[in-house]
Amino acid sequence: MKKNVSLSILFHPRWERIENNSAVLCLRITVNGQRKTISLKQKVEISKWNSQKEILNGNDAVTKSVNTYIAQTRGQVHEVFRELQKNGEFISVETLKSKFLGNDENEQTLNQVIEYHNKTMEGHLACGTAKNYFTTQKYIKEFLNTKLKKEDVYLPQLNYKFLADFEMFLRTHVPGENQRPCGNNTVMKHIERFRKIVSMAVRNDWLKTDPFQNFKPKFIKKDRGFLTQEELTAIENKVFTIARLDTVRDLFIFSCYTGLAYSDALMLSQEEIQFGIDGKKWLTTNRIKTGVRSTIPLLPKPLEIIEKYKDHPRSRSFPNRVLPMMSNQTLNGYLKEIETLCGISKNLTHHLARHTFATTVCLLNGISMEATSGMLGHSSMRTTQIYGKILPQRISNEMGILEKKLQSKNNSVAKEIKIGS
Repeated sequence: MKKNVSLSILFHPRWERIENNSAVLCLRITVNGQRKTISLKQKVEISKWNSQKEILNGNDAVTKSVNTYIAQTRGQVHEVFRELQKNGEFISVETLKSKFLGNDENEQTLNQVIEYHNKTMEGHLACGTAKNYFTTQKYIKEFLNTKLKKEDVYLPQLNYKFLADFEMFLRTHVPGENQRPCGNNTVMKHIERFRKIVSMAVRNDWLKTDPFQNFKPKFIKKDRGFLTQEELTAIENKVFTIARLDTVRDLFIFSCYTGLAYSDALMLSQEEIQFGIDGKKWLTTNRIKTGVRSTIPLLPKPLEIIEKYKDHPRSRSFPNRVLPMMSNQTLNGYLKEIETLCGISKNLTHHLARHTFATTVCLLNGISMEATSGMLGHSSMRTTQIYGKILPQRISNEMGILEKKLQSKNNSVAKEIKIGS
């Protein structure tokens, strides 16, 4: 029970809609300063209304009936309020109103809204993204059970303190044996997904005030990992006697030279390989994650890999697919073996190939930010700029070009002066 919950009740006619000396009787409930007005199915004579006592003046049968109704209604509100307190339920003006009117089943709960979101998003989110929402949902349920000792809460219970407590829970909660709590950016990702769900509830008018209004997620900026040219070459030239490692290496190298994310490489079809404006083969596909169109000229290495696996048994099982892809978890597991065998000190994952394409293959070789963004299928240049690292090698390359241009101009000027003299 919350000791600081205050309740006040006020009966009054609807003064702005008086007709023939009568108006509808209204009940105003105030809980902790928050007000809700309920229009009651009862009319009162304005000339008889006693604003101080909140009843009608007079002793006639109609007046007595109205005053009895007011007293009974007041008693019912207090009874509902006491019941909520007794059961230890969260009390807000919305929940009290709903309970009083008998339609509290229409009050949306947090779990109901999460389920609604996940159901409506089916088919609209990539598998990996949908999986992340389910993980966030799991953490919310664990938070409710372990910290609040509840199965569910009504949406009006979501406030700044709820969010702050949930954030602290994520930072300290140990999911299982030999596991660590979430890092800062993982916590913020869960908060970000939670915020999208709550924003949907606000848009649907299930929640009047957005509890995230003053709650700002704080991400820690981290450099995107990538392979250097030397590391990429080491993996590319490594001879593997184990067939599965040879295949995984090729799938990884393919994305290093195309920038395809795992889901896009998995679903890559023969129809998406087309001839471009230069008469050479290009990949033209829509990114599964964002739906943004991506166009990528195929370099010799990915063309070689496509040719190598056109008759692979796994490719024949899916005749329209280009690559013999496996599950992302399996692929990343095998990449750990390749990481060790090639002496790579970085965390080798399939997504690292996309970062390598953006940084080492494109930007460090003079490909513009705009062209790189188009090939990566980014919806915003700001996303591409994350990869646009100010690397010493890139600065050296670009300054070398500038140095040659300046030297050429100086030589031309000197030559003109010499001729003029």
